[in-house]
Order: sequence, then structure tokens, then C-alpha cells
Amino acid sequence: MALRKIITTENPILRQKAKKVHRFDPSLQKLVNDMFETMYASNGVGLAAPQIAQSIRVFVADFEDQKVAMFNPEIIKAEGEELGTEGCLSIPGYAGDNIRRAARVVVKGQDARGKPIRVTAEGWFARVLQHEIDHLDGILFLDRLDRPEDLREVREEDLVEEAAVIE
Repeated sequence: MALRKIITTENPILRQKAKKVHRFDPSLQKLVNDMFETMYASNGVGLAAPQIAQSIRVFVADFEDQKVAMFNPEIIKAEGEELGTEGCLSIPGYAGDNIRRAARVVVKGQDARGKPIRVTAEGWFARVLQHEIDHLDGILFLDRLDRPEDLREVREEDLVEEAAVIE
């Protein structure tokens, strides 16, 4: 496994729609392993491939007892609405408050071998999945802010304490 460099907002890859994965081979499992290692080393709970300059549709997420690596994810059901705080490893030093997300989602996609998988999530983990899927579509949490005053500067230790670093 290897740590990958996390890119930040000045890199245009973060604003591009990532390409669907059609060919599944052993290199994808290595990528997933590297993404988990990078995410853990950065104290995140999710990481999308565009954040490590790979424009393909895959993310990893791990929160409490829920851990997933998903290729070509698609939200097939969304229910309810919650406001919450989000941070992002690609937007260091900032957090966004009052970001609207579905309270519960069902996401379908594929694992690293191309096998179909489905994840049902609610609350914080649902927020994480939606945030990561946004990355695959070139959307950042900044785009979901309703008011400029909902963006605030934070120190890294504040993010960890608030559990606000999504990825």
C-alpha cells in the first residue's frame, strides 16, 4: 500500500465528472487499498478517486462499523432531509455548516471485482456517501452552501473534534 497525494481545489480534476469504470482488474484493489491508507492517514472518513487525481468513479468510506469501497456508485433512493456540517480533505482549513443532505440513502454500485453491491445508510454515513458521490460528479460541499456565512475557517484539531472531516 502507498499513501497518495490529496489534491486541493486549485486542481481542475476536482471539478470534472469522473469516468465510469468498465474494466475490473487487480490494479483496482491496489487503488482501493491506497485510498483507504491515504484516508486513514489524513483522519478522514471518506475519499473519492478524484481527490488523489484519479478521474474514475470510485470512493472509499469507513465510519464506525460501516466500511465500503464502491465503483460506479448511484443513489437509487433518498429519503428525508438533514442539515449538517461537512469538511473535506481537498478544502483544508474550512468547514461548511447547514449543508442539506438526504437523511437516508440506498446506493448501488460495484466492488473492486465488478460484483454488484448495494449499501443502505442513514444519518452521518448517508452524508458521507452523498459527499463522496458529489466528488465523482465534480461537486464540492462549497457548491451546497446556501449562505456564504455557513463557510467558516477551522483548525485541523477542530475538525477532528467535531468529526466534520468527511474526506
